Amino acid sequence: MVSAMSEKVFLSGIQTTGEGQPTLGNYLGALKRYVDLQNEGDSYFFLANSHALTVRIDPAQLRHNTLSMAAWYLAAGLNPKTATLFVQSQVTEHAQLAWVLNTFSQMGELERMTEYKDKASRNKGNINAGLFTYPVLQAADILLYQPTHVPVGEDQKQHLELCRNIAIRFNNLFDQSTFTVPEPFIPTTAARVKDLQDPTSKMSKSLAGQGCVFLDDEDKVIEKKFKRAVTDNEAQVRIDEQNQPGITNLLEILATISGKSMEQAQADCADMQYGTFKQAVADAVVAKIAPIRTKHAELITNTDELETILADGAARARTVAAKTLANVYDTVGLLKA
Repeated sequence: MVSAMSEKVFLSGIQTTGEGQPTLGNYLGALKRYVDLQNEGDSYFFLANSHALTVRIDPAQLRHNTLSMAAWYLAAGLNPKTATLFVQSQVTEHAQLAWVLNTFSQMGELERMTEYKDKASRNKGNINAGLFTYPVLQAADILLYQPTHVPVGEDQKQHLELCRNIAIRFNNLFDQSTFTVPEPFIPTTAARVKDLQDPTSKMSKSLAGQGCVFLDDEDKVIEKKFKRAVTDNEAQVRIDEQNQPGITNLLEILATISGKSMEQAQADCADMQYGTFKQAVADAVVAKIAPIRTKHAELITNTDELETILADGAARARTVAAKTLANVYDTVGLLKA
């Protein structure tokens, strides 16, 4: 494990909704970044299964999704001996700290959360309290581990800002540095993968049509989805998000998956016809994803090993989380067990 004296501490998590099948966007925007970060400092990556309860989900499906997502982390290259990989619900300090932080969060702050308003508008039959206080549990997820940096996409910056506000409010109220106030970590190479059929929208499981590529898609399925990707009538491969969002999205996918800059990817493909270009992107994606898919298939058949890895990760996470929670309890005057 990385030394506890490491200057940087990273933390992030992935929710275990859907079918336990991450998309290409999840891989390029999160999993790949986690693998890259695990050697740069202490790192904690968790499966946010408690957050998944804000929507109605079959219990057996949730358990499967959690183990499947763990297998995807490992298949993508996360080393559980280097990074701490664990399940949110197996570290009870998350729920305990969330309650305390609820009392330091303002209704108006939570009402302004864009994600809450979006999800509430799409789930009018189940606008539950957990959906409303979701960002507070997310703040607890983060602050328990005193991270210096939190990898976030543009869609999560508002939640991290709320987390920072709660931490600062708590610290100021008690005139001490109980919580490290984390900084957002947005690498310049972070991919913002868009839907292949609607390149103005984020690639998402919820849309899950021909524009969404899953990591467990077979090679031929991936090729077909890229061949059908929306482009334009410009007939020129170039970076132009406003006028050529489809081509720009494909260039970003190609650049990120091949470790190149978008300018390099553009130069490599500038003379290609659209059909040839889309095939080149598909080939690069298949070459990267196929071995990950194969590794995942191997891992998911051995649930005992997965559960052992996650139990070990939870034990390691708990040593840090328990220390933070004990400090918080002492600060606010709660009696500890």
